[in-house]
Amino acid sequence: MQLDQLPLRKKAWIQDIDWAQMSEDEGKRLEALGIEEGAQVEALHRGVLFWQDPIAVKVGRMTIAIRKAHASAISVSENDESQPQ
Repeated sequence: MQLDQLPLRKKAWIQDIDWAQMSEDEGKRLEALGIEEGAQVEALHRGVLFWQDPIAVKVGRMTIAIRKAHASAISVSENDESQPQ
């Protein structure tokens, strides 16, 4: 599932990021904010207009706003498959 499809208030873990869907600067900004494989995320709120953009996402203890186009490049899983058992 993609991050833009994650139900609100559900926690998930980032499995993969398609960095090619965004510019290098945008990718670096997201990495600096903690968007990386294995990170836990939670969708908190979506924009109120038709496009529901941006999406408020909790990463660790921080809440960030991410464009829906960028969230669609991030694959997540509700199961913690990235962490060793």
